[in-house]
Amino acid sequence: MFGCLVAGRLLQTNIQQIDETHAIFELPSAGSINHICVFLLGTVPFPDGYGATVHFYWPGKGFQLLGMLSNEKPSAIFRLRGTYSAQTTNTHAVFSGAASDASSSDVTAFLGLSIEPLTQIMQEVSNLPSAVAKAASNPAADATLMAERIVKHLFNYVSSFVGGNPTALSPDFLIPMGVIAKWYENFMSKVKNTGIGFLEREE
Repeated sequence: MFGCLVAGRLLQTNIQQIDETHAIFELPSAGSINHICVFLLGTVPFPDGYGATVHFYWPGKGFQLLGMLSNEKPSAIFRLRGTYSAQTTNTHAVFSGAASDASSSDVTAFLGLSIEPLTQIMQEVSNLPSAVAKAASNPAADATLMAERIVKHLFNYVSSFVGGNPTALSPDFLIPMGVIAKWYENFMSKVKNTGIGFLEREE
């Protein structure tokens, strides 16, 4: 039902069932993980009104709610490096029990999935401090925000060619295509190497 992909590694479908509503993926050499993608394989949909919360478990530190999946949102990408903060609730303590045998020297983390009613999931993700909650409740608004950030980044880049004075960019001002091509090349390289967090920091 689920697949997991760590950036730079092979696809994982070796999910381990814990009980009827909980399952985990083992993530060896977790210290090198930067981004992770989890998704529905498309073979079995969620029952109507259900989805799954996605949790990251680090041995000795506890787990963190990352976000959610549903039939309407069948995949998600999460940035792990530099964003980990353990949570201490008993809601999904089952993950701790499943992962407690891992020693910290192995640095094997776990990605936990918990199938729950969508109403409960929405309450949980609404407490997330990131755009995950916004994306879960309104994907169109999140896409609009992302587009706005990208265009703003381009505008700031182009403005640097007129002495950093955006007011000098009149409707008649011509911008060489080479400038746009260079911005695109730099932008894509930055996204591939560091993710999209830099767009949020520039606001």
